[in-house]
Amino acid sequence: MSGERCDALIVGGGPSGATCARELRRAGLDVVIMDKKTFPRDKVCAGWVTPLVLQTLEIDRDDYADGRVLQPISSFRSGMIGGGAVEVDYPEVVSYGIRRCEFDDYLLRRSDARLTLGEPLKQMERRDGEWFINDRLRTPLVIGAGGHFCPVAKQLGARVGSGEPVVAAKEIEFEMTPTQRQACRVDARRPELYFCTDLKGYGWIFRKGDYLNIGLGREDNHRLSEHIDAFMDWLKASGRIPADIDHRFKGHAYLLYAHGNRPLIDDGVLLIGDAAGLAYPQSGEGIRPAIESAVLAAQTLREADGDYSAARLAPYRQRLEARFGPLETNEHSLIPDGLRQRLAAPLLKNRWFTRHVVLDRWFLHVHQPPLRTAA
Repeated sequence: MSGERCDALIVGGGPSGATCARELRRAGLDVVIMDKKTFPRDKVCAGWVTPLVLQTLEIDRDDYADGRVLQPISSFRSGMIGGGAVEVDYPEVVSYGIRRCEFDDYLLRRSDARLTLGEPLKQMERRDGEWFINDRLRTPLVIGAGGHFCPVAKQLGARVGSGEPVVAAKEIEFEMTPTQRQACRVDARRPELYFCTDLKGYGWIFRKGDYLNIGLGREDNHRLSEHIDAFMDWLKASGRIPADIDHRFKGHAYLLYAHGNRPLIDDGVLLIGDAAGLAYPQSGEGIRPAIESAVLAAQTLREADGDYSAARLAPYRQRLEARFGPLETNEHSLIPDGLRQRLAAPLLKNRWFTRHVVLDRWFLHVHQPPLRTAA
């Protein structure tokens, strides 16, 4: 079989896939993005990005905000579910709220890749140094960017859905009615974060103009729906959200960085983003590490200069560790062990600790400069 050919196939059209495609197109490669969904598509995600991410993506804020949600954030409200909260204000915008249905479509359309949407990866066979895809496409390079359940990760041997220490989350995002907007006490410039009392996860409320995003994620995903119901009941009882919100939450799962131990590379294949299990271990946030892993992968692939053997792709893992830290760790918690139980509650009530540790380091990662592309 000859079939259609490309220099690189990226499976998954989310932020990591679109970013990697754009970088490879800049290097002159013929790139195809394949995704089982059509775009724009609904995507479960809290949905915020820092100015540093926008710098890496070279996004003009005014251009992006034209017809899309780009909610400035300059404050946070943080505490524990069922308890009090601390409000932290910043003198400048430190993050932006986005809707993933808009953000992902924007990145995909500007990637300059050929798009094969609405087609899942069903077949992936290695023959004569190339991958044969779905009986119609062949390529020397496949990049897995299809999220936690990416079929390319399964091809590499990931134990998807079996034995991996996943974080499970449920979220809802909807446009509020005029009555709900009036009843909602959440300030659009101030997302709210509330940690579970056992410190195995946290919930959030995030207003983006007329849209409201509510969710909760936990390392221990047993009885997740019960935790969601209790969180919602508390929010309504405390008057933070309107009382008539429907509980039709959507779920998803992801791996924290250094917790999943998925194979990242092999001959002619490489994983990026949530397919590689790169979410920040303290916050579970995945957009920034997904985008940065795409940039690091593209750097490695440009240097490989057509030789996509596992040996030539090995620097990708080194680049990830240089950026995010060792890929092997004994930490298995969203909250470091030393802060659990007795120490955590008073610390999370402290405004200095909330700002400089919880927000600046765990959620905003202000200590890390933006990753530059090879434009």
